[in-house]
Amino acid sequence: MIGSACFVLGSVPAYLDAVGAHADAWTYVVGAVFFTSASFCQLLQAQTPAMTSADQLSQHRRTPVRWWAWLPHDRGWMAAATQFPGTLCFNVSTIAALATYTSTQAENQHVWRPDVFGSTLFLISSWYALRALPGLISWLNMIGSILFGISAIGAFVLPSGSAVDDVAAVGGTLLGAACFLAGAALMLPAWSRAVRQSPPEGEPT
Repeated sequence: MIGSACFVLGSVPAYLDAVGAHADAWTYVVGAVFFTSASFCQLLQAQTPAMTSADQLSQHRRTPVRWWAWLPHDRGWMAAATQFPGTLCFNVSTIAALATYTSTQAENQHVWRPDVFGSTLFLISSWYALRALPGLISWLNMIGSILFGISAIGAFVLPSGSAVDDVAAVGGTLLGAACFLAGAALMLPAWSRAVRQSPPEGEPT
């Protein structure tokens, strides 16, 4: 939620005017760090069965974390495993955006290219998530990923120094991050509801 909120805030023109381009760029960097930390925790959860089958009794019980797994047939794990490197791409892109470039080619290579890679991985991750658990949260993530992809396309820097479409670049990020924020917020009651509905260990499902 914090990462998404940072991306929403950084995309608001009034915020950019108030804090300046440098502080605005750092807002994206901070948001990307939170994206990555949350995605990594999600990956650990997806590959640690005890974390995904908790009930009211077992949810507070300490369990060994499974730090490495290869579960290509598990759609939930695939969603997490493709999203995590996508967030790393956003880390690269947002940090690179802090620098000043002497050519549009260099800016596209260091800022735009990892942004496109990250957006593509988010789309793949959202597709797996929809296959694993169709529902409102998965659809919000898919819409957010599509909007991030539109944003990436619009952010390509032309030889003239201007973006292909500033409205698409900024608006796609703003609306996409808002979708991720809403999806993240809905995960809190969804988890609580799932835990309440899960039978205690030892009881039949």
